[in-house]
Amino acid sequence: MSTKIFLDEEETPKKWYNILPDLPKPLPPPVDPSTREPIKPDALERVFAKELIKQEVSQDRWIPIPEEVREVYRLWRPTPLIRAKRLEKLLKTPAKIYYKYEGVSPPGSHKPNTAVAQAYYNVKQGIERLTTETGAGQWGSALAFAGKMFDIETTVYMVRISYEQKPYRKSMMHAWGADVTPSPSDRTNFGKTLLEKDPDHPGSLGIAISEAVEDAVTHDNVRYTLGSVLNHVLMHQTVQGLEAKKQFEMIDEYPDVVAGCVGGGSSFGGLMFPFYYDKVTGKAPKDVKFVATEPTSCPTLTKGIYTYDFGDTAKMTPLLPMYSLGSDFVPPPIHAGGLRYHGDAPIVCLLVKEGIVEPKAYDQVSIFDAATMFAMAEGHIPAPEPSHTIRFVIDEALRCKETGEEKVILFNLCGHGHFDLAAYDEYFENKLQPWEYPKDLVEASIKRLQEELPWVKDLPYLA
Repeated sequence: MSTKIFLDEEETPKKWYNILPDLPKPLPPPVDPSTREPIKPDALERVFAKELIKQEVSQDRWIPIPEEVREVYRLWRPTPLIRAKRLEKLLKTPAKIYYKYEGVSPPGSHKPNTAVAQAYYNVKQGIERLTTETGAGQWGSALAFAGKMFDIETTVYMVRISYEQKPYRKSMMHAWGADVTPSPSDRTNFGKTLLEKDPDHPGSLGIAISEAVEDAVTHDNVRYTLGSVLNHVLMHQTVQGLEAKKQFEMIDEYPDVVAGCVGGGSSFGGLMFPFYYDKVTGKAPKDVKFVATEPTSCPTLTKGIYTYDFGDTAKMTPLLPMYSLGSDFVPPPIHAGGLRYHGDAPIVCLLVKEGIVEPKAYDQVSIFDAATMFAMAEGHIPAPEPSHTIRFVIDEALRCKETGEEKVILFNLCGHGHFDLAAYDEYFENKLQPWEYPKDLVEASIKRLQEELPWVKDLPYLA
């Protein structure tokens, strides 16, 4: 049997899958905190491209992918589905382990699947510049790449600790012509207020989002782009799961478990949503299980509360229905920068709340244990973010070894770790801290959220 399962270029999906019509209950709407009512889509037009707002609320199950977007996709898509035979052998497990490898894209991650689409729709609208935030640098580099493909300027606010830890991600963004600044910065009013209080502030995704949004809404013909969390972003990522389904059909196989890491939810959602579609429509040959992994240092799904909260620290966004640790939560400076976010995608959060997705949290040291084992067996050096899922996959495969189950496990290797070697150096030198965020600090952050927004508990939408 082949180690890698490939599709022809022309088999790149022609439509994205929109999960909204198939959710177990309607997704609660974003809420305007000033009116305490659902926000009207046209109120977002100063922030996002119009077509992306339409996709955000669309109830169409299938959304056509523009040919201009598919043309750029062909630079790396379809991506390979790889069987981890050497890892299976190392673990002596009867389980079959497969991974969808998104590290073959030019920026080295899954992020350009939506970056290309967002850049395209903004250019079609005549927008001249895009702003965004980035944690580990994967989203920022993806948008810089997409911006160059469609000749649109990009401004990236990069979480300061990641800016310092991953200087070559910054170099990659510069190579594609992006303007990159560490966040918090002195370019925005919100950034200035934070730096006045703490000149060495490490930053967070919530803060970087605030700066990028402020930049967009205070300048003409500029729009904001987001690399995860929102419905249209997760929809663009379903090219991964749609391809994986075709690849499994080619080998007459189907997963028992689909797993992925969650910082905002796009890589996980992009892989699992098409398999969820099979499950809810009765087409799945197995009762597939969905597992979302996250860090113990930012345990949103495992220790947060399901509520309405702001998507950013400056509280400029609408209130989103999600598991949250509180919008002012600043997690420790772990190397999985893409997972350092206080909330998660409303769709993924709803699926967790309904018991359809099972969340699991792992500490930083254990995930690098898994990452190095994977690299030694499979060769590919994984980014810290998907290494949380590799930890789960290894544990699950070892359980199969004990029980004798021949489970088929699928996960998303959503990016390579070539720009994360400083983190690997710290691991090899035993300098990494396991970082389990203290329970009392999590509870204090959630208490502040509840005290700030006491009225959200009375909203009917979360019932």
